[in-house]
Amino acid sequence: MIVRIVSGIVGIIIAAIIIQLGGLPFAAFAMLLTLIGWYEYAKMMKAKGIDSTFVLGSLTLILMICCAWLGNIEELLAVLTIGSLMMFLMTVLFHGTIRPIDACASIAGVLYIGLPFAHLILLRFLADEQVEMSADSVTALVNNGLPALNNALDTLLSFNFDTGSALIWILFICTWSSDTFAYFVGTAIGSHKLASSISPNKTVEGFIGSMLGTTAMAILVGNMFFNFPFVEMAILGFILSIVATLGDLVESVMKRFAGIKDSGMLLPGHGGMLDRFDSIFYTAPIFYYFVIIAGII
Repeated sequence: MIVRIVSGIVGIIIAAIIIQLGGLPFAAFAMLLTLIGWYEYAKMMKAKGIDSTFVLGSLTLILMICCAWLGNIEELLAVLTIGSLMMFLMTVLFHGTIRPIDACASIAGVLYIGLPFAHLILLRFLADEQVEMSADSVTALVNNGLPALNNALDTLLSFNFDTGSALIWILFICTWSSDTFAYFVGTAIGSHKLASSISPNKTVEGFIGSMLGTTAMAILVGNMFFNFPFVEMAILGFILSIVATLGDLVESVMKRFAGIKDSGMLLPGHGGMLDRFDSIFYTAPIFYYFVIIAGII
């Protein structure tokens, strides 16, 4: 447990620094995580006798991340199209070594890992205007009920948040909150299984707790702190809680298919990159398009 807590704190600190830096450090770190996830995915498929087109898949992912960083959506689509066609062409060029199922699994992995990280980068660089924070209500809450957090809040308010970093913070905090609320509520009062054949520990009560808690967190962070519209933040929190749970279940199915407990050992006590970002894979694209469609910025 101590190792899990310490590694979690270290991970949060690194994430905070990278998010606030933005620019090339954010894109480079996203690319590193993408390649780690691709490696874990390839290992999972290998456990079931499926050989990925690892080098070609890696090159495709690198170019996708570069296109996302540069904001070139059409080029990103071109890279994904050419990369997918080349993976199928590998079944001809290396006939008897690379099978159609290998190409299909490789393309699926590139889509599953590459597109969410591409959307994460697009979201971070969506806008660079400074956010006009409205933290008066949060400050009042701290002063009235939680005075011990006063200094921490003052420190937080001293940071400079542009719109892109604010959106990333809302995304990550809501996604992490979904898992946290589901765990604690499910542990406390959970009795009805949500998907027992996929993830035995998930409960309906935990899922409801996740929806309520994540919605409240989206309002707290998105509206009360970053001053984004109240209604949109409430809707967003509700949607993210559902999507985050689905993302977690998808990766659980994949791990059961491969017969493994964790996808890797990126953070001791927390598993691999896929374990840590399984929900983000689903929340990041949904978040991005919600922000665009709802006209939040």
